[in-house]
Amino acid sequence: MTLSLPKRVAIVGGGAAGMFAGMTARENGAQVTIVEKNKRLGKKILITGKGRCNLTNIAPLPEIIKNIPGNGAFLYSVFNQLSNRDVIEIFQRLGLPTKVERGGRVFPVTDQASDVVAVLEKYLRSMGVDILFNHSVQGLIIEEKTIKGIRSEGKKIPADAVILATGGSSYPGTGSTGDGYRMAKEAGHKIVPLKPSLVP
Repeated sequence: MTLSLPKRVAIVGGGAAGMFAGMTARENGAQVTIVEKNKRLGKKILITGKGRCNLTNIAPLPEIIKNIPGNGAFLYSVFNQLSNRDVIEIFQRLGLPTKVERGGRVFPVTDQASDVVAVLEKYLRSMGVDILFNHSVQGLIIEEKTIKGIRSEGKKIPADAVILATGGSSYPGTGSTGDGYRMAKEAGHKIVPLKPSLVP
């Protein structure tokens, strides 16, 4: 069975999820445009781990699942697609050595979250991913129930697929203002009532 992949992918949001989505889409042959409302990528990454960026944890998968509140078993399939070990390997392949600290926490050897963003951006650019900074997305372009692109800064960015990687509405200072919920609703998705949560 041949998988038909979209030729043009627009990604709304240039955080961790948006950058990894961009890498994956480009590696699979798509033309990729990342649209970021801030003046740089990974704004939230820069403040994680007190500016050091805790990348992952080396604990075995069952232990990680056990420490996820609620229905952690739901994530088994996700972690089997991209495990904590895979994440470490990706960063080492991109030229960012890592180290393990107390509790199995994994950090870049440099202790600089900015280095995490830098290696991801460098890789995206080396692959020809188009990155638009200071671009707010006003909405999706949907014609006859088919995604055709996004509207940003008064212009149309054509796309065969759109990935919403805007984050939640938890930290407006980083760009997480809840825009993704509005756009998902535009596309016909049902949004369940939002509740605040801490992520360990």
